[in-house]
Amino acid sequence: MQEIRKIGVIGGGTMGSGIAQVFAMAGYPVVLQDLAEPALDRARTTIGTSLARLVKKGSLTDAEGAAALAHITTTTVFDLMADRDLVVEAIVEKVEVKTGLIKRLDTLCRPETVFASNTSSISLTELAAASTQPGRVIGMHFFNPVPVMQLVEIIRALQTTDAVSDAVTGLTKAIGKTPRVSKDSYGFIVNRLLAPQINEAINCVYEGLATAEDIDSMMKLGANHPMGPLSLGDLIGLDVVLNIMETLYQGFDDPKYRPSPLLKQMVAAGYLGRKSGKGFAEYPKV
Repeated sequence: MQEIRKIGVIGGGTMGSGIAQVFAMAGYPVVLQDLAEPALDRARTTIGTSLARLVKKGSLTDAEGAAALAHITTTTVFDLMADRDLVVEAIVEKVEVKTGLIKRLDTLCRPETVFASNTSSISLTELAAASTQPGRVIGMHFFNPVPVMQLVEIIRALQTTDAVSDAVTGLTKAIGKTPRVSKDSYGFIVNRLLAPQINEAINCVYEGLATAEDIDSMMKLGANHPMGPLSLGDLIGLDVVLNIMETLYQGFDDPKYRPSPLLKQMVAAGYLGRKSGKGFAEYPKV
């Protein structure tokens, strides 16, 4: 494979902006694309604030922060992905939207361009099947907040080539992250273990067994968790938790993954956690 140098990131939300930032901090030129200019405005602000925080902490120098920001180009023009060596998508967690994007990239990008998905639970094998060259599709599952969290789950689709897997694993190390490779399965490793725990904590609230605050406290004091499962669900986004649980439930056809009725109700009500200002606790709106 050719060396991966030029990076494209599609999706200017929380994950996309974080992914763009970590590549830029490692010296890679990044094109960050989104359909909406306001989303890109928010992404630029988020990245600038994050870099300034790192400079203030002494993790970056002023010059390094400025250089990272200069490495990022934001655009609404999709065709700027044409010359990228790697394109990472961080868009909505819907199979049909992601497969449509992969088909569009297929017609635009060079044959050797690698397509990586930041999906948190969707089958990479299904996504890869949408490409005319499925061997170049792989999962790069970053965790929020991307600049802070060390792990990147590298998920091999059934079709992913060894060369692509090796290149992406090496690239992950080059940006200062720790790669861990797994085979494709619904929810992969982390979310297959984590989301059901959050879901079961929500069921405990639904059944009136204890308050959300007490459940979180029990898991911190009794299981030595740094954060309770309900607070973590609020941080991740309860809509994201619901998406993961629905993917697990439908994919494995196993009732142990059935989403909590309270989780579905809260998402329907718009109580999504930190990003909406209300979840299992109240938060300042972002």
